[in-house]
Amino acid sequence: MSSSSAAGRPQPAAGQTSTLILAVAAFVIVTTEFLMVGLLPALARDLSISVATAGQLVTLFAVVVMLFGPLLTARLAHIERKRMFGAVLVLFALSNALAAMASNLWVLALARIVPALALPVFWGTASETAAQLAGPGRAGRAVATVYLGISAAMLFGIPLGTLAGDAIGWRGAFWALALLSALVAVLLHFSMPALAGSPRVGLAQQARILRDPGFVAQVLLSVAVFTAMFTGYTYLAELLEKQALVPAAQVGWWLMGFGAVGLLGNWLGGRWVDRQPLAATAAFSVLLALGMLGAVALAQQHAGLVLALALWGIANTALYPICQIRVMKAAPQAQALAGTINVSAANGGIALGAMLGGASVAGWGVGSVGVAGALVAGAAALAALVLARWSLRKDA
Repeated sequence: MSSSSAAGRPQPAAGQTSTLILAVAAFVIVTTEFLMVGLLPALARDLSISVATAGQLVTLFAVVVMLFGPLLTARLAHIERKRMFGAVLVLFALSNALAAMASNLWVLALARIVPALALPVFWGTASETAAQLAGPGRAGRAVATVYLGISAAMLFGIPLGTLAGDAIGWRGAFWALALLSALVAVLLHFSMPALAGSPRVGLAQQARILRDPGFVAQVLLSVAVFTAMFTGYTYLAELLEKQALVPAAQVGWWLMGFGAVGLLGNWLGGRWVDRQPLAATAAFSVLLALGMLGAVALAQQHAGLVLALALWGIANTALYPICQIRVMKAAPQAQALAGTINVSAANGGIALGAMLGGASVAGWGVGSVGVAGALVAGAAALAALVLARWSLRKDA
């Protein structure tokens, strides 16, 4: 991981403030990425397409991140952080405005491609910046603070966006998000100190981490984990409407509850990942499988459904910082690129999950996504344990 000079390094209080600002920016960016999940039913009805087809907009976003993320981050990691993050937020504001004006699926797809190019640049550099500000012993907690923006997006952004979509239409939800993106860009400009970017390092030199089979295995594990997560989560709103018979106007509140328990998962993941990242990955993958299976089995019993969604939400949110820190620890000499490769891998998993879930919905109904996701989560847990055992033998 690169470091700023001692003179240019922010003081602890300034570092904490910067990390919190990054968390707010993460809230906006994650809400932009996943707002589509809550709006799928309404958007599909308005554009006269199936939910499975609309769900492929999630796939499109993820594929773009996967393909272009590492290259763009490697090329842009040297840019001063405040300027980079501000540019990303402005780009998100413009793309959300375009989505709000989209007249058909193709324009909406274009509005999703543009922010997908910027998202991995943010995640790779924001994670590295937070870890740098905190120091090695608290890197996991610092990155978890940034990832608190993910929990906040699930708690407020996505559910409230869903409720707003029901009240003012899905276009109004995107307009609101465009305005919020612009406001956070202004906040960042006036509140965040200048932070030096990483020294220029050739792409070939950074890419040497891909020669390490242990690092590659860690990245592939993230693909498996995120495939499991988004096989079910992409279609959670549809599952609540069709399987649990939750009225459309109340789905947003259920999603808010899902995000609320995710705050606990974010805290747990940030604490445990510094000590045993692979064990934490396995444990929360098992919890994820149990939550998804329970949600399907107890869909008609709302008391049991609440418990199952709580397990699902805790595991879902915990696995974000766990996977990011786990991969960054595997490549301490190129953490910005490692973080972005993980984000790209995660989005590859998101794309696979959205496709697997879409195929499952089309073939066996929406209730099948929980079973499909649980099977992948179980495989990910097993892979994490195997990788942990291999790592111990390698280090012995």
